[in-house]
Amino acid sequence: MQRSFGVLSAVVVAASVSAFAACGPMGPYRGEARDTWSRTYPLSKTGEVSITNVNGRVEIEGVDGSNVEVQAERIARGATDQLAQDLLPKIPIKEHTTPDLVQVETGRISGILIGASFEVRYHVKAPKGATVRASTVNGGLDVRSLSGRVSARTTNGGINARDISGGLEARTVNGGLRVDLSSIGGHDITLATVNGGVRLNLRESAKATLNATWVNGGFNSHGMKFEIRDSGKRHFEGLLNGGGTPINVTTVNGGINVGTGSDAKDEDDSDSDGPKLKGLKGHDAP
Repeated sequence: MQRSFGVLSAVVVAASVSAFAACGPMGPYRGEARDTWSRTYPLSKTGEVSITNVNGRVEIEGVDGSNVEVQAERIARGATDQLAQDLLPKIPIKEHTTPDLVQVETGRISGILIGASFEVRYHVKAPKGATVRASTVNGGLDVRSLSGRVSARTTNGGINARDISGGLEARTVNGGLRVDLSSIGGHDITLATVNGGVRLNLRESAKATLNATWVNGGFNSHGMKFEIRDSGKRHFEGLLNGGGTPINVTTVNGGINVGTGSDAKDEDDSDSDGPKLKGLKGHDAP
């Protein structure tokens, strides 16, 4: 199964070359055409769902049942409506399915697009306990109400993960991360960005070991009773309720905020040089 996702990563890199040509400096375009590609697939209880996109947003919601519903809104833009309409059916969506895997990806358009662009917006409903892998290059990711392991990756866009109760890996380069963990299981949590802030909501009863690292930004903890193991100008490590599941958070340019929901601050905190800690035990806040 890991091998198949390595192939997907190669597809994303190759497709990004076509996407760059499609989104060149000739826009904006006056013409537009849209349609919706829809499929429903059965999935086993231990199955995986993989959605790989290039240009456009991906949204995946966990639901009851054993079916995967995929709606892909294809959007073509061109100098005229006719050009956009001609491009629309050429936007390929590829599918590969087995009882244990639903794999859907945006394919490449052959040739170089001049005077036109396209994007695909995915709206997916998957069984709550499924393993989910979602990726795009230019666009945001939204995953919610999932209890299986989740991997969410993008290059240019933010990631929003809500009501997550399983393992989570969320990575972006240019964008922020907003994560709400309704509970914490035994799988690691990894949150990483380069240019953006991280906002993490935990339940007060969660047992976790938090390791946060930043370069140009700061750390804020609100309403959380951490036992500090290490605290410096660019790093914080603390135990919540005695420690537990590892939560690793990293950013280069942005702040890190950890709270219980309404307590988490909304600002980026990029002006702060060091930790601002409340409700801690073990050490005095610096």
